[in-house]
Amino acid sequence: MNGEECHNEWEITFEEIHRNGAIAFAIYNYYRYTGDYSYIPEKGLEVLIGIARFWHQRATYSTNQRKYVILGVTGPNEYENNVNNNWYTNYLAHWCIKYAIENIEKVESEYTQDFTRVMHKARLSEAELLQWKEVADNMYFPYSEEHEVYLQQDGFLDKELLTVDKLDKSQRPINQHWSWDRILRSPYIKQADTLQGFYFFEDHFSTDELERHYDFYEPYTVHESSLSPCVHSIQAAKLGRMEHAYTFYLRTSRLDLDDYNKEVHEGLHITSMAGTWMSIVEGFGGMRVVNNKLSFSPKIPEQWQGYSFKINFRGQILKINVQQTGTKFFLEGDKELDVLINGKEIKIAPEAELTI
Repeated sequence: MNGEECHNEWEITFEEIHRNGAIAFAIYNYYRYTGDYSYIPEKGLEVLIGIARFWHQRATYSTNQRKYVILGVTGPNEYENNVNNNWYTNYLAHWCIKYAIENIEKVESEYTQDFTRVMHKARLSEAELLQWKEVADNMYFPYSEEHEVYLQQDGFLDKELLTVDKLDKSQRPINQHWSWDRILRSPYIKQADTLQGFYFFEDHFSTDELERHYDFYEPYTVHESSLSPCVHSIQAAKLGRMEHAYTFYLRTSRLDLDDYNKEVHEGLHITSMAGTWMSIVEGFGGMRVVNNKLSFSPKIPEQWQGYSFKINFRGQILKINVQQTGTKFFLEGDKELDVLINGKEIKIAPEAELTI
């Protein structure tokens, strides 16, 4: 662990560039949950500028599309390498540039000294910002009019579109039974890819759009990654498909216990441990941050009597206990907290229990 890249597959080492966007999203997510903006003018803005510059120079103007394209990438689905215009990557690049510009403007108006310091260090000009904006505003997103979905990448519909239920179980996991040549030609998705974008940017799309994309992509997804079932569990719960949500919860929570991918001898998956928490809290509990407030839309699998969790939100501890008969909220502290429950704003008094 000396800072040098040590992965042995160039398709991942050099082409899985969407990881840059995940860093920017982590900065956004930190501020969204904590309300602490100080990190961005102090340190985060320099990171956002670096990432925006990366995406600007990585995009290519296509005279054919009259749009900016991003060529030669590996998206989140690692069963697709060296593709053009992975939708998730392109959308993330578009968002990262927009988010960087938004924060440059905010820091300029509210943190003058930090703005001067960062602009001097980064040597960022108005002309460069206009170049960024040109790329973000004219990014190409592959789309199928027939299916009314964004395509995972250019050419996805050229594949032999056989769904996972047509796969013989003896062939699973496919990465232990198939050559890479066969995997790369197949439509099978290792983990959430287009749907990962819908997870990150859920509020950018309607529930109908999420449902269309879920119904299109999930049947091709083999979930042979610890990152995959939790995202699908969360989205299935949002769509009210609790049997799907519970099945995917079991996949993420029991991945290592049942050695689903036959690789537990190599170590345990911290990702699926985090995914177990996410499936319960963001999936069944429906926890989000909406309009700067905690939001919940609690659901419960019919197989359970109840579940509970705690959230430390901006220094206040909120306990949530979901039963088949209703949901109880208990707030520790000395001041009330405004939350959204099933879309309705409700005040929770400190040291008092509220039952919905």
